[in-house]
Amino acid sequence: MPLINRRLRLKSRPEGLVTRDNFDLVEQRVPELKEGEVLVRTLYISMDPTNRVWMRDIPQYLPPVAIGEVMRALGLGRVVASRSSKYGEGDLVQGVIGWQDYLLLHEDAKGYVRLPADPGIPLPTLLGACGMSGVTAYYGMTDIAPVQPGETLVVSAAAGSVGSIAGQIGKIMGARVVGIAGGVDKCRHLVDELGFDAAVDYKAADFRQQLKAATPDGVHVNFENVGGDVMKAVLGRMVIGGRVALCGLIAGYNSGERPSDDFGPFIMKRLSMRGFLVLDYTKTKEAVGAIAGWIREGKLKTEETVAEGLENAPVVLNRLFDGSHRGKLVLRVDAQA
Repeated sequence: MPLINRRLRLKSRPEGLVTRDNFDLVEQRVPELKEGEVLVRTLYISMDPTNRVWMRDIPQYLPPVAIGEVMRALGLGRVVASRSSKYGEGDLVQGVIGWQDYLLLHEDAKGYVRLPADPGIPLPTLLGACGMSGVTAYYGMTDIAPVQPGETLVVSAAAGSVGSIAGQIGKIMGARVVGIAGGVDKCRHLVDELGFDAAVDYKAADFRQQLKAATPDGVHVNFENVGGDVMKAVLGRMVIGGRVALCGLIAGYNSGERPSDDFGPFIMKRLSMRGFLVLDYTKTKEAVGAIAGWIREGKLKTEETVAEGLENAPVVLNRLFDGSHRGKLVLRVDAQA
C-alpha cells in the first residue's frame, strides 16, 4: 500500500484567531526515495507563537508562509525509510517539519539535527526545555540580559514554554524571580512547583498593585514575552539602569497591534533593551547540555501540554493565546509516538 501524506496548506491569512477554514487539508502520495533521501514520519509538532507571525504578510525575520504552502513549523520525526549513509531507519530528526504527516528530506539539508533513536528523555521535552524554547530562555538569560545574584527578575508569560524555563534559570543564577501569568492556578504553579519567589496575575483587577507588592526593590531585569499593557506595567517598576530581554510581543500577534511607542521610561531610568531571536545562536549544544544537566540534578522542572491530531493544528495553535495550556504546547501527530 502506498503511503499517503496529509498536509495542511495555508489557504487564507487569518484575521484574529486561526480557524480550520484558513487551511486546506490535502492528501498526496509519498514518492519513491531517491539516492541521498530519507523519509521522516512526523511524531510531534512544536506549537509556537511565531507560527502565527509566519501566517501574516508582513516584513519579518523569515519569509511569510505563502498561500498554498505547507504551514511551516518545527517538529520531531523518525526516519522510516532511508537511502542515505547519514541517516538510518529509527533515527530521530529535529527541524522544520511542517504541518504534515511525512517529510521527504535530503541528507544534505541544512537546519536538521539527527538524534539517537532513544535520546533518554521524553520526546516532547526535545521540543520544549531541550528544544527551541529552552535554548531561547538560556541565551536570553545568559547573554542578552544576564541577571546577577540578588537582583529581581520579572518574566512575563511565565507559565509558558520559554518563560517557565527563563524564570527557573534566573533562580539558578541567584535572582529573586517574579512571574506574570494568567489566573490563580498558574500563579500558584509558578511558586509552589517551579520555585518562583512570587507570581502576579495579569488578569486580576489589582494587577499593578500585585506587581508593586511583588517587586519592592524594583525590577532589574525584564524577560519580556508579552508586550502591551503588561510590558508597560513592568517598565514602570524598573530600576535605573535596568535591562530588558525582548523575546516576544505575543499580545499583538493575533490583533496585529503594534507595540507601544512610549519610550519615556527608557529615558528616565536609562534602561537598555535588546531584542533577539534563537536563530542568532548556533551553539545549541551548549544550551541543551546545560539545561539537560539541570533537569538531571533536579534544579529545573519541565512540563508539556500534549494535544492530539494533525487536523486539529489550527485550533490547537490558538491555545497559545487563550491561556489553556501550561509549559510547552506540542501536537502529537503519530498516535503511536
